[in-house]
Amino acid sequence: MHEGHRKRMRERYRKEGLDGFADHEVLELLLFYGRARGDVNPLAHTLMDTFGSLQGVLEATPDQLMAVHGVGEETATLISLMLPMFRRYTACLSRERKRFVTRTDVKQHCRALLSGWRSEKLYVIALDADQQLLGQRLIAEGTTGSVQIQPRLVVEAALNLNARSVILSHNHPGGTDWPSVQDVDATEQVQLLLKGMEIELVDHVIVAGEKLYSMAENGDLRQGFAPAINYGAVAADSGGQVLHKKRRNPGVK
Repeated sequence: MHEGHRKRMRERYRKEGLDGFADHEVLELLLFYGRARGDVNPLAHTLMDTFGSLQGVLEATPDQLMAVHGVGEETATLISLMLPMFRRYTACLSRERKRFVTRTDVKQHCRALLSGWRSEKLYVIALDADQQLLGQRLIAEGTTGSVQIQPRLVVEAALNLNARSVILSHNHPGGTDWPSVQDVDATEQVQLLLKGMEIELVDHVIVAGEKLYSMAENGDLRQGFAPAINYGAVAADSGGQVLHKKRRNPGVK
């Protein structure tokens, strides 16, 4: 009976894709390949109840997944592989597109890089003179509430990647997209150090779920450094909406 159900689910996916599947059915389809036999529908529902949503399941660590009865090492590894695999795919697309021309290009890349992580991570994204992506480096990892920005490590990564300009990006898991005072101060230190190496800091983007904060757009970077990417006082986003640069209140975290 279960084998027939698995066959019907696989055939349905091949014909229709995932659009018509409920979230628990998507998870069930994935579990077929973690458990070779048996009914995995109850386990799919248990995982959804434990982590609250399909997103929560995919963001869980292998240890968290294995704490659920019925989830072994192979199943936990398979599930936890999905988001990193998507990030690698997105990175491949970014390398093919290469150029960062507008703030939308920058934000979309940062969102794909940092969405879904439950702890804070800081990336250095290196560009050449034509704003083409040279590479990116994860240079710091922290807790769910903080990550330390070490300017020296940012400069080292930029030099190792032969960058002419740099984008910083880190995430605030489950929190506000507004930068802390420490974020702004550390970014200014990085900007000055990079300037001494004739490397421009284009932006520092904070990713908080679906929210994104651009320090360049909001006037948090030091004045006098002309951005290579278009961050004019008035610009239009990809949907044609006019975006106005505003100055953040330095006292707000």
